[in-house]
Amino acid sequence: MPGLSRMPVPQHFVDQAHAYAAGEATPVEPRNAATVVLMRDGTSGPEVYLLRRHLSMAFAADMCVFPGGGVDPRDFAEDVAWAGPSVESWATMLGCEPALARALVCAAVRETFEESGVLLAGSSADTVVSDTTGDDWEADRVALESNELSMSDFLVRRGLVLRTDLLGAWSGWLTPVFEPKRYRTWVFVASMPHGQATRDVSTESSEVTWVPAMSAVSAVEQGEMMMLPPTYLTCLEIGQRSTVAGVLEEATSRTVEMFTPEVTAAGDDFVLSTPPAYEALLDSR
Repeated sequence: MPGLSRMPVPQHFVDQAHAYAAGEATPVEPRNAATVVLMRDGTSGPEVYLLRRHLSMAFAADMCVFPGGGVDPRDFAEDVAWAGPSVESWATMLGCEPALARALVCAAVRETFEESGVLLAGSSADTVVSDTTGDDWEADRVALESNELSMSDFLVRRGLVLRTDLLGAWSGWLTPVFEPKRYRTWVFVASMPHGQATRDVSTESSEVTWVPAMSAVSAVEQGEMMMLPPTYLTCLEIGQRSTVAGVLEEATSRTVEMFTPEVTAAGDDFVLSTPPAYEALLDSR
């Protein structure tokens, strides 16, 4: 699709980017965040779970996004119940120090539960919660969302462990310097657990939907859906795989390298840069 590999940038963003480059402005310090591409197999390849953010939101208003959010200080708890790859292994995969890796994985599971009702946890290292739709589960979800309950305490109360092996590391994106709100976001992938059901529970979204990854790409290209570039590119990349298992298998060999889109000149226009790994995919659109 013309434009998405070289996404046009409004002039006021160009002016801001130049000001930052000249040292005339100081970028906002980014907040660490985790987002999870929740997937299930469909007839035309992997389907992804998307939330449309409220128009009133200060960041990414009316955009379709994956479940996710900022890391909470309590996500750093060292006593969080854990199953799957070690914290040190996750640090290697995510390209960060172990303490942050633990917090990112915890935040990924917590935010997915808060925004979709899906919980990547089980009573042991080889089990997964089969149903989270009861009133007691909803009470705990709300308590987590309102910060009345930490993820660590929630797991202890329920006798559960984080099933970190159900997550895969996929990519990393750092919001451009000219944005007033900035996030250093690690993107995870995960398969929808058998028996569980997504629910429209997010207070930050106006609607939620399951959609084939490539249908989401087409909707963006036709102007029927809005996404930030990282979301669009992630859907495009995942849509090239035929099954969720294929996505998860690929994730096992990935290590995250954080990418920051920059404003660059393209003829008479200014555009946002794209990671080189995506250029061939974009050229084929």
